[in-house]
This record gives sequence, structure tokens and C-alpha cells, in this order.
Amino acid sequence: MIQLKKNTQSGKINFLFFLIFFFLISLSSPLVANEGRFVEIKVLDKVSSKTDLLKLEIGKELKFKGLLIKSFKCKNSEFDDNPEITAYIQVKDMTNKNNNEVFVFNGWTFLSSPAVNPFDHPVYDIWLTKCY
Repeated sequence: MIQLKKNTQSGKINFLFFLIFFFLISLSSPLVANEGRFVEIKVLDKVSSKTDLLKLEIGKELKFKGLLIKSFKCKNSEFDDNPEITAYIQVKDMTNKNNNEVFVFNGWTFLSSPAVNPFDHPVYDIWLTKCY
């Protein structure tokens, strides 16, 4: 009877180690999306009709003309026929001295649907182009 208890307990311990191993492996390799270190956005100056391509490092601010742009995250979906690229960015208009408006834009932007969370500024438009 004691022999049976030891085998059952040993089986439980092995199963527990298997679950921990599987959990750690699933955390180390993303299944749905991979995060990038850089975001690439296109900025349109509506007055001059010129576009600029900007490369933003995640977590760092970039000053572009009167805008202060910071990216926090970007993701590329992996398991999709039409992959989605998303990025979380904040844009502050440095020329606007109104203290009530902190950010012109603060949220997620989507490559396939920029109108879902539109960037609204009288002079500039911003579009997400890449995450890598």
C-alpha cells in the first residue's frame, strides 16, 4: 500500500513539472503577435502636401516640427491571412498653449483601418506604416 502511494505521488510531481514547463515555454514564444522595437509612421503636412517618413524607437520621444511624438508599443499579428499592424502612440502639439489639451492623439492606431481611431489635427495627418 505504501508503494502505491509513492508511485501516485511521483506521478503527480511529474505532471506538475510538465505543466510548469509547458507554461514557461508558452510565455517565451508569443502565439498571437510579436512586438517590435520600432514604429514607422508617415506624416502628411496638409498645408504643403509633403509627406515625411519617421522612424520612432519604442519608448522614446521624437520632435517633428511642432509635434512631440512618442510610441509605446507596436505589434504585428502572425496567424492571419491579412496581418494587422497596430501601435500605441501619443502625439502632443507643442504649438498649442491650451492647458486643457494634453495630447492631440493618445491611443492605438491600426494600419488597415486608420479611421477606427483617427488622428485629428488641423495641419498634420499621421498614418502607421510599419512595426519592426
